[in-house]
Amino acid sequence: MAISLRLSRGGAKKRPYYRIVAADSRYPRDGRYLEQIGTYNPLLAKDDEKRVQLNEDRAKYWLGVGAQPSDRVARFLDAAGIQERKARNNPNKAEPGEKAKERAEEKAAKEAEAAEALKAAEEAPAEEEAKAEEAPAEEAAAEEAPTEEAPTEDAKEDAGEEKAEG
Repeated sequence: MAISLRLSRGGAKKRPYYRIVAADSRYPRDGRYLEQIGTYNPLLAKDDEKRVQLNEDRAKYWLGVGAQPSDRVARFLDAAGIQERKARNNPNKAEPGEKAKERAEEKAAKEAEAAEALKAAEEAPAEEEAKAEEAPAEEAAAEEAPTEEAPTEDAKEDAGEEKAEG
């Protein structure tokens, strides 16, 4: 006979009240049970000591003979310090898969490259400004130096007319 520690509902409509019972797992939820070992009133405040009342000795007995608690009763037993409840959620289930991890790495690499390019773009104008400041100094030096330019065609024609007149 498989025995379970579970809740059996009582109370009126929308006014639940539960008995914590040891029952054969084949019996209906609100049907026959072997023994009532406590009560649970969800309408009371969470810090109220009458919200969950549990006969610890009888709960330990039924666990000792192999009774399996339901999820909610296991929470009550854990809170009472009778039986430690195993974690039901798999923390690794929330981790992304391999391909999602690869995509995240690629995205991070692209963002790093973009940040480097932006940093280089910010440094480039500073270098150009430094070069621009040096360039006018070179041009000014070139303008100050005397340059001998060859006479243009207009100048040659003017000189030729002067010789013809003279």
